[in-house]
Amino acid sequence: MALDQSKVKHASSFKEQFTVRAIVIGVIGSIVLTCSSMFVALKASSLPWPIMFVALVSLFALKALGNTNVNEINVAHTCMSAGSMVAGGLAFTVPGIFILNNDAEFNVLQVMLVTVGGTILGLIFTSLIRKHFVVDADMPYAMGQAAAEVVVVGDEGGKQTGALAGSFAVAGIWTLLRDAFAKVPAMWNFGFMQQYGSSGGIWWSPMMIAVGFLIGPATIFVWFLGALIGDGVILMGGQMSGLLDATAAAGVKSSLGLGWMVGVGLAITAKEIIPRAKNIFGGMFSKGQASDAIVPMRWAPIVILILAVLFIFVLDLPVVAVIITLLGVWLTTAMSSQCVGQSGINPMEVFGIFVMAIAKVACSLEVTQAVFVAAIVAIAAGLTGDVMNDFKSGSILHSDPKAQWYGEFIGGVIGAVVAVGVMLVLVSAYGGSVFGSEMFPAAQAAAVASVVGGIANVPVFFGGLIASIIIYFITPRFTMLGLGIYLPFYLSLTACLGGFIRFVVEKAAPKFAQGSTGTVIASGLLAGEGFFGVVIALYQAATILMST
Repeated sequence: MALDQSKVKHASSFKEQFTVRAIVIGVIGSIVLTCSSMFVALKASSLPWPIMFVALVSLFALKALGNTNVNEINVAHTCMSAGSMVAGGLAFTVPGIFILNNDAEFNVLQVMLVTVGGTILGLIFTSLIRKHFVVDADMPYAMGQAAAEVVVVGDEGGKQTGALAGSFAVAGIWTLLRDAFAKVPAMWNFGFMQQYGSSGGIWWSPMMIAVGFLIGPATIFVWFLGALIGDGVILMGGQMSGLLDATAAAGVKSSLGLGWMVGVGLAITAKEIIPRAKNIFGGMFSKGQASDAIVPMRWAPIVILILAVLFIFVLDLPVVAVIITLLGVWLTTAMSSQCVGQSGINPMEVFGIFVMAIAKVACSLEVTQAVFVAAIVAIAAGLTGDVMNDFKSGSILHSDPKAQWYGEFIGGVIGAVVAVGVMLVLVSAYGGSVFGSEMFPAAQAAAVASVVGGIANVPVFFGGLIASIIIYFITPRFTMLGLGIYLPFYLSLTACLGGFIRFVVEKAAPKFAQGSTGTVIASGLLAGEGFFGVVIALYQAATILMST
């Protein structure tokens, strides 16, 4: 994506980008967003992407202080957003312990180790793999593209400001009417699909439509093909033919989708990461070794070893489970980068469930131990997926990735501590039974708890895994098929609408679709829902806090 940045102010030095005021703004924002993300993830079982909100807040705050530049703004919003997905990874997993046992003990030391440990692992791998996914593979990262567009247009003004502001306002008003006041429908449900257990329908989300537009029809249509296979062929076809009952069909769908995504992750690792291992990981072991890492990484093996020892003695995890967890983080951070880069979606709890299932097969794990494995992986993958968007934005704006990474480190670690504090407050106030209740349904954590026993259909899982590896080595075009199979149908169809709009516009008005106007409008739609989604989340979190 090429933006006209001739009128915006850039910073050439590290000191002009990584400033005290940028980090202060980032830290304050990280604390607020981490708190709200914990509440929303537990209450609504979803988590709005924070990047558009933090980009706008950072832009307005630093512009108000004066003499800023787009790179300083970029560093501030990288710091600000890091804690949000750390909170998501924690909220989507650890409450599963209390859902299975309301009287379980909340061990602050253990939960803090899980959260900070997962964050640090995510930080290490974002430094190592950023160059491959953001620069070399040049993945779309639609959220990062849109954030860069918003920062540039907001900084320079001009004729594109009206298009950005207009689409932002439309999406923002729609989001308020839909989510805050319930005046417009959130979904158009397809009853003929839902009777078979499918989530068939359209989600009236400007954000998802914009994601589909920004990603483009080629990738989106493969994604939607996966949805047709998962819901149309497996769920509906399997039951209509009498070959599968509802439970078996759902198990085949989820297992095939998960297997395909894991297979793609393994294929990417084998085909693209391992052959470049010398560049990606070399800096961890040799001082003079050229490396793709953002910062010097000779300390990383020592930190990983320390974390492994702590996982063994503090979390009481078997050595085999710790090895699987660390290898799982390596694999799933790559999978997360791929998923977010191509679809804008980060199923972090799915990655955690997958690694947890392998660890349970390899060794005997108690419930708490199994959930801790899932949490470490989900937190690392969640942080990686979020920050890769920030790195994409930084790449477009020519920010120093080292300045961004330091901002990510500060915001992520602070977010980890705050997230654990919020969960401690909730357990202290309401007890463990609050999770899985009407107040905090914690649907993702409930899913983690429900699959502590393992993957629903192991043969189908491995069938999808093997098929995706073979196909990836033939062509990478079908990498998104598994995500379409696994995700709810309405998400895939909504994103597909955006891709279809892009396809039609490219045929009817190619200059509009390929130029900046279409991208600006799509970015405004994405920003509008992203910004007001977080505002609504902050309000809900404040309301719950005051009620306690």
